[in-house]
Amino acid sequence: MHSTALPDFARRGGFVTAIAQDHQSGEVLMVAQMNEQAFRRTLELGEVVYWSRSRDALWRKGEQSGNTQRLVALYVDCDGDAVLLKVEQRGGAACHTGRRSCFYRQHEGDGWRDVGVKIFDPDEVYDK
Repeated sequence: MHSTALPDFARRGGFVTAIAQDHQSGEVLMVAQMNEQAFRRTLELGEVVYWSRSRDALWRKGEQSGNTQRLVALYVDCDGDAVLLKVEQRGGAACHTGRRSCFYRQHEGDGWRDVGVKIFDPDEVYDK
């Protein structure tokens, strides 16, 4: 692997933006952050690992819900400050709200509409 293909973690305070996209449909599922450790773990495991700023820790997607993301392909943008993760979303839901995608709020006219597909009830899945 060419070192120039690696994300530039130093440019943005040790983090890059990570966009998860369904590898078959092209649907954008979520956006999160990765540090270098999360990036390398993702490549090692073949499952997506992010950095949780709120927990200040590595976060393997689906570790609580079981809705993991299998890495199919990984792309780094031209500036090295974002990665595109083409994934197989196992379990159907990428969002912690139980929806398929984190992008479920659509603007219409003068308001917002929930267009999300609900896969599970988060109150039944996550510890409070």
